[in-house]
Amino acid sequence: MIPIVTAEEMYAIDREVAERIGISADSLMENAGQALFWALKKRIPPAAKVAVLAGTGNNGGDGFVIARMLKSYGYETDVWLVPPKEKVKGAARTALEVYERSGYAWIAYEGKERELAALLPHYDIIIDALLGIGVKGDVRPPYKEIIEQVNRSPAVVYAIDVPSGVPADGGEAGMAVRADATLTVQCPKLGAYTFPAADYYGELTVVDIGIPPAAVQAKAAARFVWEMRDVIKTMPKRQRASHKGTYGKLLIVGGSKAMAGAVTLAAKAALRSGAGLVTIAVPEAMYEAVANRVPEAMCRLWPAEGGAFAGAADWDGLEIDAIAVGPGMGRTEGVRRLVNELVRQPVPLVIDADALFFWGDYAELVRERSAPTVITPHPGEMARLLRRPVSEVERDRFGVSKRLAMEYGVYVVLKGPYTIVTAPDGAQYVNATGNPALAKGGSGDVLTGIVAAFLLQHEAVQPAVSNAVFVHGKAADWLVQHGHSSWDVLASDVVDALPAVLTSLT
Repeated sequence: MIPIVTAEEMYAIDREVAERIGISADSLMENAGQALFWALKKRIPPAAKVAVLAGTGNNGGDGFVIARMLKSYGYETDVWLVPPKEKVKGAARTALEVYERSGYAWIAYEGKERELAALLPHYDIIIDALLGIGVKGDVRPPYKEIIEQVNRSPAVVYAIDVPSGVPADGGEAGMAVRADATLTVQCPKLGAYTFPAADYYGELTVVDIGIPPAAVQAKAAARFVWEMRDVIKTMPKRQRASHKGTYGKLLIVGGSKAMAGAVTLAAKAALRSGAGLVTIAVPEAMYEAVANRVPEAMCRLWPAEGGAFAGAADWDGLEIDAIAVGPGMGRTEGVRRLVNELVRQPVPLVIDADALFFWGDYAELVRERSAPTVITPHPGEMARLLRRPVSEVERDRFGVSKRLAMEYGVYVVLKGPYTIVTAPDGAQYVNATGNPALAKGGSGDVLTGIVAAFLLQHEAVQPAVSNAVFVHGKAADWLVQHGHSSWDVLASDVVDALPAVLTSLT
């Protein structure tokens, strides 16, 4: 797992490294610049003409080390120092002096503003080492004008740590570099996984500069990127002596006359994801609509009213190990009563879609549950749960998820680009798979089925949920890589792609 940090946490980590661990700021900057150079060297053609734009502070210092190494390896490189030299302090000043003593020159921006503006369109590569993570508020001149010029340049732009002008913790960016790729130092920053800030990063690469993990653990909240290696490590292995009961009995409750497909999508996804036995509970009026869609699932008919659930559940002879509720249920009074009853069942529970609409009625019951509860809202549903605008949810995805998960003791899956899984203890896990192909009706129903199936098969809840989110996104990625566009993918296509993805992980 890769830790994700705020700007304040990153500053605290740097202090911890220098003051308690004993790695000097000068050494840390040299390590950072060297590591960033080697990452850039893989990407920059030998004949490229490179401009390094350096500001004050650590970001500029990293730029000086990178530039020194580029020149040492024969790259045609111009270093533009934007502030007056006397404003460069601390470790960045040391890096600049080492650069100078190595025999290399730099160009002062002050007095040569027009020259830089004329030259920027003729560089092949621009390395943005201007501002770093300390930006607060609007970018001021001369950085504002330089960033405008960088964004107009045809050059490939690599940002160091964060694109200059983008708030490290996310939010609206005024004037900011739109990078083709960002090489972030040691830990990605919060804004790399929230929009609109994430739009400025381009391809994100994390560059390890040798900060001891103990320093990160001491100063940063439990907030991570859940990677493929984490999935592979935690995916359960199937035993030769197992049988269908080994992998759990899942009840999926959903559907209505107007939305017959949602519950079948969830059931197909659950079966493709390894659930041993799946039963679909639907309103009795829906039998003909669903009976033949998933022949591998059993069908349970519960009382209906007006094409939706009447509110009563039939448990006679029904053995279950987990429940998923919500896909396509509608929002009738009968559905409200039924969801309140299902929340009382002492088994793992996944709550999605229409079932989340009634959160206010059963939230206190959820707080008292002893079995795990997973809720899977998209931003609109999250806004309704919290009674806040969607814009407020999107501005603080990490914060709202954490507060809700800890308050009610639930696992929160806040869907969207970079879906966040938050555990009841507040630990957060970001998923980086997926693409806009999932922005289509039915995708959430497929995820519900995968989550429920994985809950039955994993030993721990968090890996089950995080792995389900990863697999769901990876299936969409696989489709786009194998003949589909992000326009044409259907939710049923995502189900069909699960075998390929699971084969690669197990």
